[in-house]
Amino acid sequence: MFIGIDLGTSSVKSVLLDERNGIRAAATAPLDVQRPAAGHSEQDAESWWIAALQTLDELAQQAPKEMAAVAGIGLSGQMHGATLLDAAGQVLRPCILWNDVRAAAECRELEQRLPELGRITGNPAMPGFTAPKLLWVERHEPAIFAKVAKVLLPKAYLRYRLTGEFFEDMSDASGTLWLDVGARRWSDEALAATHLSRAQMPALVEGSRPAGQLRPDLAQRWGMARAPIVAGGAGDNAAGAVALGAINPGDAFVSLGTSGVLWATTAGFAPNTKAAVHAFCHCLPDTWHQMGVILSAASCLSWLSHLLNAPEADLLRERGEVLARPGDLLFLPYLSGERTPHNDAEIRGAFAGLSHQTGRKDLTQAVLEGVAFALRDCLEALRGAGTKLEEADAIGGGSRSALWLRIIANVLDLPIHRLADSEVSGAAGAALLGRMAATGEDPREVCRKPQRSATIAPEPALRDAYDAAFARYRKLYPGIKEATR
Repeated sequence: MFIGIDLGTSSVKSVLLDERNGIRAAATAPLDVQRPAAGHSEQDAESWWIAALQTLDELAQQAPKEMAAVAGIGLSGQMHGATLLDAAGQVLRPCILWNDVRAAAECRELEQRLPELGRITGNPAMPGFTAPKLLWVERHEPAIFAKVAKVLLPKAYLRYRLTGEFFEDMSDASGTLWLDVGARRWSDEALAATHLSRAQMPALVEGSRPAGQLRPDLAQRWGMARAPIVAGGAGDNAAGAVALGAINPGDAFVSLGTSGVLWATTAGFAPNTKAAVHAFCHCLPDTWHQMGVILSAASCLSWLSHLLNAPEADLLRERGEVLARPGDLLFLPYLSGERTPHNDAEIRGAFAGLSHQTGRKDLTQAVLEGVAFALRDCLEALRGAGTKLEEADAIGGGSRSALWLRIIANVLDLPIHRLADSEVSGAAGAALLGRMAATGEDPREVCRKPQRSATIAPEPALRDAYDAAFARYRKLYPGIKEATR
């Protein structure tokens, strides 16, 4: 038996998997986000620990016999967060999260200090990444910066509480701007540019390898026969890729969660920093991946639902399943800035083409298409890095909408596969990493592709119309940028 713990932004989810990858028990505990100022997003690290304990206690109550047989634990988590510890292992301030944009000026400063940053780390400096956050802390909270003994990403903090060890896996470390992604090691040059050193970083480990052992008192608390191995784990998207079996070059998926991701597994390190492609290590040895990331995806539909005071399901039902052509109304989904391809924390969204005839159906279609066009931007950026995709699976809450997947298939001109279970979880992927760390099994024996329930093929009759609509969409960003800066 194996446990996966996924530390998300809105909740901690833990699952108990058996040897056939079947979920025997699951539990979720909610989390809150604090926003002390405009553009700030923080969480109390202690709340992660309390939530994780709650979920694991629930697993032990639901399946005590299975819990007793747990051999491995894996962790996945929200990336980029800066959790700062002093020499006594105490947290110095609330964690600055992935969607915090306060460090835009520090990004520019970091790239000036280290012009080779993109070549080393494979990524441009973005406010959401970890390194610029430390520059911000140094400038605005110097007394705290002076006490920093360890910088941990969120899931690494959970590991510390579970094992007493400081480890980080390659996939999560790739999002710090301190990792030499091609060489899979900390970069002394990147650390020095933020006045830090390797001594303040956790040790690096592959996600499927052992990275500590559960504390004996916790193993006793949950009735475990022996203290399980804790795996290196993965960042949230890499853990989802493991659950999807996306571990071979050419594997791809589209994630329609709060944010959106177009993922491609690659055989080597292939950056495209000019288009803000994320070039990261995978959580498995000798494997890398690229991501195009948009900061608002399914959250755009949630925003529209709140704005119109109508449930999302009602908006989708009103729009219907018929898709004859792209809508005339365009929507830029930059509700909280954008990563790929613009790397622009300050840009904001817009509708273009509103008229007296515009109704709720039009707004809904524009939002669905706007997110699809942003994913097309990601696809073009991946192509610029030499990656060619033939197909993609779809995961996340937004993938439940057949209409949305049809739009995406046409906009990307790729077959999109709907899964029998669209809620592929990072927790399940984490559990598989825990299994591999405990058993030493080959990833290709463990990471099986899930069942596909349908394939949505692009429709040749709509290709030209969507290409033209995408061309109109791409013309909007420069004008909106100019008008709102």
